[in-house]
Amino acid sequence: MTFSARRIFAILQKDYKDLSRNLYVTTTLFMPLLMAALFGRMGMGTISSYYIVINMGFILVATYVQSALIAEEKEKNTLRGLMLSPASTMEIFCGKSLLSFIATAVIVTGSILLSNYNPRNMAVIAIALLLSAVFYVGLGTLIGLFTKSVMEASVVIVPVMLIFTSGSLLIPLIEKYPLLAAVEYMPNLQLLELADRVEKGAGLGDTLLYLLVILAWVLVIHAVAAYVYKKRMVDE
Repeated sequence: MTFSARRIFAILQKDYKDLSRNLYVTTTLFMPLLMAALFGRMGMGTISSYYIVINMGFILVATYVQSALIAEEKEKNTLRGLMLSPASTMEIFCGKSLLSFIATAVIVTGSILLSNYNPRNMAVIAIALLLSAVFYVGLGTLIGLFTKSVMEASVVIVPVMLIFTSGSLLIPLIEKYPLLAAVEYMPNLQLLELADRVEKGAGLGDTLLYLLVILAWVLVIHAVAAYVYKKRMVDE
């Protein structure tokens, strides 16, 4: 079976129509922009504050929108039909992820501009943000596969948002509780540490390890999502 861009864009168009009808989901797209504008006006120009907004954009757009799109397919009993269509697993994953990825790129870019964040090395930050966006879309796919409706996905996203936007609060506890050392390797904290190094003059070579850790998260989350998807094909 050949890889078909036409099938991918057909899935993208369907997702766009579904999303445009769901005002509850679409209104969440504006929350990171509102927070960014607020932080920008208040002059909260710290790396942590910038990345609270950026990580919120990843969770509310890349993860939540993606999970809602997948969960809605299941709620309407159309995911099974998509599984049995001529589209391959790769085409379905690309098609179902494309809208969330594009929306994430737009919202995160807007948030960066509204919060007046000007990193010293935009190329390194752009690579890190790109990898992070792909990870959060994969996380959204996984959540969507495990939830049965958009409402259920909306409930699950709350603890996920707390973990990935406020995980930095656990850093001071690491010295006291060594078992929490693994928290440092979370993708959101790796992104924050990378951004902090960039502001201190680090280049691509100096931040390569952080990028590799985020890439590892990307590969793992998408591998797990693909496994769960294929298992659903057999079970259903």
